[in-house]
Amino acid sequence: MPQQRQSGREYILTLSCDDGPGLVFEVAGFLVRHHANILSSQQLDDRRTGRFFMRVQFDFAGAAPPVGELAAAFAEVAARNAMTFDLVDSATPTRTLIMVSRFGHCLNDLLYRYRMGTLNIEIPVIVSNHPDWATLAASYDIEYRHLPVTAETKTAAEAELLGLIDEHSIDLVVLARYMQVLSPEASHALSGRAINIHHSFLPSFTGAKPYHQAHDRGVKLVGATAHYINDDLDEGPIIEQDVVRVDHNLGPEDLVAAGRDVETQVLSRAVQWHSERRIFPNDSRTVVFR
Repeated sequence: MPQQRQSGREYILTLSCDDGPGLVFEVAGFLVRHHANILSSQQLDDRRTGRFFMRVQFDFAGAAPPVGELAAAFAEVAARNAMTFDLVDSATPTRTLIMVSRFGHCLNDLLYRYRMGTLNIEIPVIVSNHPDWATLAASYDIEYRHLPVTAETKTAAEAELLGLIDEHSIDLVVLARYMQVLSPEASHALSGRAINIHHSFLPSFTGAKPYHQAHDRGVKLVGATAHYINDDLDEGPIIEQDVVRVDHNLGPEDLVAAGRDVETQVLSRAVQWHSERRIFPNDSRTVVFR
């Protein structure tokens, strides 16, 4: 099972606010006063939006104060500067619900990385509109919930999904090639905490067999996009993208295989960065501190 990280060793502080002078000084000064040692610090002043973003990872020379106590103390700094912030123990796993349909490559990749401990996530439940991956879930001792979706059952299935999210205190939902379109109500409920993955051919090649359509057009690049969902399922803020070059020697099934490889890599990076608190919403875009 996944490797366990030791809690109380390292904390992560993330914050955003309107830009202004002295913000880095405020944060660094607070950490110095609490005897913290900064391990990494990244910040961005987005001059287009006038917003400031910062991520700081730190530990302590001696015993670390409880994370809740430290957060309460930092709240004074945040209030003074109108900051939105989050302070977490870096060892705390992100509770993740994975959704999948009949294509299991992204699910299988995430489960393998989870087992190897390279993703700091915890997966209490997998949800699918098909029964295909129940045996795989059982091999990881993870609950598998089969929620068939039809026009008649869609509302009830989404209500059950949202109930599972509340029941398991889910922080992140991953649509690992889940092929059902969520309703605007469900997408809105999951805004900022649900990641989707899709091939990079949108909007050119839609519908069935996009890789076969791409092959017929002689595409030279195959790629994938991971993004947060919004009311337009495939148009939310982009987190990560990647491509691989292909040529005329590859048939349609070769393009499918290449696309699957890119999808797994792009999605796993997006999940990792989210779980490490590296992603900040910024209007219709994201700021990603790698």
